[in-house]
Amino acid sequence: MRDPLGGQTFEDFVRANESRLREALSACLGSDIGREATAEALAYAWEHWDRIGAMANPAGYVYVVGRGRGRRMRNRRVVLMPVDVASTPWVEPGLPAALAKLPEQQRIVVMLLYCFEWTMTEVAELLDVSKSTVQRHAERGLGSLRSRLGVSA
Repeated sequence: MRDPLGGQTFEDFVRANESRLREALSACLGSDIGREATAEALAYAWEHWDRIGAMANPAGYVYVVGRGRGRRMRNRRVVLMPVDVASTPWVEPGLPAALAKLPEQQRIVVMLLYCFEWTMTEVAELLDVSKSTVQRHAERGLGSLRSRLGVSA
């Protein structure tokens, strides 16, 4: 579906943004619900592409749609995939549980920056906040993780 003004097609949008939306929604909602919320958000975007495609930040809008839909699917506890110590011995086994206990914004920022290797600019754009807000959430989230895992800076 092409934007009537000659802009990005929905298919181009999905190719450019689907994996990032899935990562962000998984960081927010947990792995399973994050995938489902991504699919629902993209279905919504398809239905409303004429309006969404003309937005300044369509990926950010679709993220918010997915977050809202995903919250309705889950109970309030975020479940992250456990670490398989045999195949990833360099990852602390308690990390998923510690991440799940972080406040939502801190967890999202920490996971996008350090698990999925997004830049602060990319995170700020998606969440529609300033880079300094992203940095503050990252610092607080990492501090909490270090404390919960008994690791010094």
